[in-house]
Amino acid sequence: MTDRGPKFRVCKFLKIIICSLLIITLVLFTIASVRTLSLDVNVGLQLAQWEKTNNLAPDINQRQREELLANFKEAIRIPTVSSTQTEFNTTALLEFHKLLRKAFPTVFSSSLVHHDLVADYSHLFWVRGSQPALLPYMLLAHIDVVPASESDGWEAPPFSAKEMDGFIYGRGTIDDKQSVMGILQALEYLLLKGYAPRRGFYIGLGHDEEISGFKGAMNIVRVLKQRGVQLAFVLDEGLAVLDGVISGLEGPAALIGISEKGQATVKLSVSMVPSHSSMPPSESSIGILAAAVKRLEENPMPRLFGHGPERGTFEHLAHKFKLPMKFIMSNLWLFSPLLGRVMERRPDTNAFVRTTTAVTMFNAGVKVNIIPSLAESYVNLRIHSAQSLQEVLDLVQSTVGDQRVKMELVDGFDPLPVSSYDDKAFGFQIIKKTVLDLFPGVTVAPGICIGNTDSRHFKELTNDTYRFAPTWFKPGDAQRFHGINERISKKNYEELVVFYFNLIQNCDIQKLPDPHNSVHEL
Repeated sequence: MTDRGPKFRVCKFLKIIICSLLIITLVLFTIASVRTLSLDVNVGLQLAQWEKTNNLAPDINQRQREELLANFKEAIRIPTVSSTQTEFNTTALLEFHKLLRKAFPTVFSSSLVHHDLVADYSHLFWVRGSQPALLPYMLLAHIDVVPASESDGWEAPPFSAKEMDGFIYGRGTIDDKQSVMGILQALEYLLLKGYAPRRGFYIGLGHDEEISGFKGAMNIVRVLKQRGVQLAFVLDEGLAVLDGVISGLEGPAALIGISEKGQATVKLSVSMVPSHSSMPPSESSIGILAAAVKRLEENPMPRLFGHGPERGTFEHLAHKFKLPMKFIMSNLWLFSPLLGRVMERRPDTNAFVRTTTAVTMFNAGVKVNIIPSLAESYVNLRIHSAQSLQEVLDLVQSTVGDQRVKMELVDGFDPLPVSSYDDKAFGFQIIKKTVLDLFPGVTVAPGICIGNTDSRHFKELTNDTYRFAPTWFKPGDAQRFHGINERISKKNYEELVVFYFNLIQNCDIQKLPDPHNSVHEL
């Protein structure tokens, strides 16, 4: 037998490698194709037999419609502004309290409702249920708003509640007085109809969310802890109904926040002996710090797309995309690195890919001919769910890589725990059902909040916190949040009232139904 030589053996080996790669590719493609055709995580409980609760219908008449809009407009006109930890409008907060009592007399007089004023300006309501064995839940919202000035370019004065083209303009219309007034308006209507809940619930209205909720929400938590309260779930502000915002998605999507990114504010500083500009050293405090900051900007945090709850968002929405995006979204187990590279190109989607780094302040120098002894900068980081605060701090330190740059953590906290959103998640499924009953054409998906809410203070009272209000956002509306021309349509505000009206009643079931099937499990 003749030896065909090393060239033959190499060719044979390459053929085996190529055939193996082709087989692996074919298998992966088959798995991905089957998953693309079969994945619909929205099937289960949507088709299940829900417990009958004989829900009351809101039946809002024209007089009530005019009244609820008038109450909402009056709420917008009260400038409950929070500026800093020591600057908030206490006069406006007291006026807002008076408005609540005037607008919702049944809520404040009902024997089913107990009201506490917390930390002088926040409100805690307990609505007693007829079945104490059912674990209560909590609806959260906040009264305060961020500052606004007409000179910034508003089309209407920011505290005028002016109506234009079916929209009410004003600071707080989407953050967060629509929920404050919507929740209490829904409860007012339910009580007027003789409704008494089976499952008790709390309503918490904080007065300083925009400055971290250290007095409002944290004191509400303290009161609840003293009473030994544990909650089935918490629903706060956060995400919304996005219509035309997600490129390529067919129809609107309601994103329910199941977590929040963590946050850190880091102070970087360099100290040197001051000198005159006529005899400058080879390096200055400004130059050293600027170089450190530049390194942070040029070396972003690692790409983590697919390692956090954002994966669930895209898999819930996958069936509403056309090919090839449907194929990619349905198979993030395979395409996460590719999609992450695409998303990191835009600031708004990069926030879902990694911990973001933003240099927000840089201070140095007092005179043009003096080289300053001290240079300081502040860096704000929004921490991805797959990282911890300490991991981020270690990465900042190693990226700066200069012992002359002192690093100090001003404040910070880890990302919030990821709340459950499967077929057994009571709060998520109740919110989802309520959304779909009101907006049948909407796709519901879990999401992650890149900002922070009062709900982060309640994590010791519940395992499940959700961040959502059925406020509709169209392209460009996200910029109105904390920006100019904040607004909500009259129709949408009424929908919020109906949403909470139905949600409270839907929570009266004792348990979730069994899923219709499980073929969609991931």
